[in-house]
Amino acid sequence: MPLDRLVFQGLRNLQALELSPGPGINLFVGTNGSGKTSLLEGIHVLGMGRSFRTRRLRHAISHEAESLTLHGRLMGTPPLPIGVRRHREADELELRLGGERLERLSGLVEVLPLQLINPDAFRLLEGSPAGRREFLDWGVFHVKHDFLDAWRRYRQALKHRNALLRHGRIHDASLNAWEQELVLWGERMDALRREWMADFQPVFSETLAGLIELPGLSLRYSRGWDRKRCLAEVLHQGRETDRQMGFTQQGPQRADLGIRLDRRPAVEVLSRGQQKLVVSALKLAQGRLLEQATGQSCVYLIDDLPAELDHTHRRVFCAWLEKMRCQAFITSVDPEALAGSWSTQTPVAMFHVKRTDSGQGQLLPTDRQTS
Repeated sequence: MPLDRLVFQGLRNLQALELSPGPGINLFVGTNGSGKTSLLEGIHVLGMGRSFRTRRLRHAISHEAESLTLHGRLMGTPPLPIGVRRHREADELELRLGGERLERLSGLVEVLPLQLINPDAFRLLEGSPAGRREFLDWGVFHVKHDFLDAWRRYRQALKHRNALLRHGRIHDASLNAWEQELVLWGERMDALRREWMADFQPVFSETLAGLIELPGLSLRYSRGWDRKRCLAEVLHQGRETDRQMGFTQQGPQRADLGIRLDRRPAVEVLSRGQQKLVVSALKLAQGRLLEQATGQSCVYLIDDLPAELDHTHRRVFCAWLEKMRCQAFITSVDPEALAGSWSTQTPVAMFHVKRTDSGQGQLLPTDRQTS
């Protein structure tokens, strides 16, 4: 469901704002430092409970404010209000969904699925496995509804096994019990991930081909332990080395998604523009699979879409967004960079973000256009 209302207060350098975005393309233009990316950050916090710009959310609170308050409303019958509040001195987020207090962040993540395409998205190619694992698990979580329970149970068992490994003397009975839990839920996680990958591969290939021709590019899921041995055997045989290291070295917590071009890491071969298109294909394909599997659409946050892309590939990218009929929030420094990228049938809501003399970002009245 797209967002039809946003109300932000206390977010970085932005003045308090109330916004009625369109259900399709929403384009925010303005100079560097005006607050465009902060708008995307606010939506990201609203749906994910965390920022993509700082690890400590209190750093996103305006210097003049004591709290950050973000409200949104999802279209529907009836509309569904959602909200997040973070006080500067508090440790926890206050979450609300449908007017009721929400205890688990997963409730917001489920109703407002987001895909972020920004400079950090390049970490899918050049970063550590943790980022690719997060990408993988986001997709599985939204499509395989028993994945979250398996993930939580596995993390609990992993925590207890690691604590026993660091205890000094290993109690075999306790270790055996937690290893049984690890095997049960670890193999369940792996099965769900493999099922999701089987569905994702063809959608990704189709999406990538629509953006750029890279016939040698491939994805390969690695489950995190020797594919020729069962997890129970790996854990039992690795007890001594795990004890020496103080943690469990193999298992689903070490899974990865290999992205290669002609058997070489894609990041070593592709130009920056090609990398952006591959990352975008991953994100768009994940949203497409979600819609195919559940009927639910993603909201896309795309920071500085024109960067690293020539005019031709900008048009191709925009054509995919049109084809998907999704809601997208897009930023650009140059208002002309995306001119002519949309068909005349596509409504585009344009918002101007201006930096005032006081240094605050101000959202100006919008122009709604169709090209």
